[in-house]
Amino acid sequence: MPVASNIKIASKYFRTNDGVRLHYLEAGAGKPLVLIHGLSQTAEQFTFQIEGLADRYQVIALDLRGHGESEKPNFGLKIHRLAQDLREALIAANADDVTLLGHSMGCSVIWAYWELFGADRLGKIVLTDEPPMLTSNPAWTPEEVEAAGSILTPASLWETANARSGPDGEAAARVFIEHCVSRNCPEDVKEWIIQCTLRMAGKDAATLFVNHGCQDWRDIIPRITLPTLVIGGRVSLIPWKSLAWIAKQIAGAKLEIFEENEGGSHFMFVENPTKFNQIVSKFVA
Repeated sequence: MPVASNIKIASKYFRTNDGVRLHYLEAGAGKPLVLIHGLSQTAEQFTFQIEGLADRYQVIALDLRGHGESEKPNFGLKIHRLAQDLREALIAANADDVTLLGHSMGCSVIWAYWELFGADRLGKIVLTDEPPMLTSNPAWTPEEVEAAGSILTPASLWETANARSGPDGEAAARVFIEHCVSRNCPEDVKEWIIQCTLRMAGKDAATLFVNHGCQDWRDIIPRITLPTLVIGGRVSLIPWKSLAWIAKQIAGAKLEIFEENEGGSHFMFVENPTKFNQIVSKFVA
């Protein structure tokens, strides 16, 4: 799926403090823009951002451990370990005053980073289509569920994880991606997303999914003090009202919601990279 381009993209590696070899893509020069993918996704899926923004910025897309071209250990598949990996990636790339852009679970990695390291090495934050809490508490009111953006119950969390790690894991992944793209998403684009997803072992995806699904970030989000852009999709499986809630919690945060006819689903940065890149570039500048 990646398109031919005259942008020179370097493929680089570094080793974490617990011995895991991680991969990242790097292109361009200038203010650093670091891209963090979602669960069971890859750095490659930011191809359109690398191609479209590397003429203005130093664009770095990280393959988290267990994903893409990074090593796939049987340990460390936890959000806060991924945040530690992110910090070590910034150090390895000598990146400072960074705009961090997270998609889906990548936002949770940013929130964990903020909890652990605050604004260290950061300048701005872009949060793309992730709710504050994926799994609802059965005792919550409908209003609390709406604000949290929860799309899972405790039962469905485990059902989803078990399906991904089971013998029909590929079928489960395909069904999930079907819910992540708009009705107008081209079949070849959807298949590319699916193939990237399947590069993570089902058992590893399930392990990380359970840890990810049990994190509640509602106490961390209001503590963010950096300029922040929040992006969502009107017809995404992630309720857009939870993105509006996030934007209200962070002083001065900007909110952008992609409409359905703009590719406004979970992968809007793939379905409508032109608008996505324009919004991000204006924010980073």
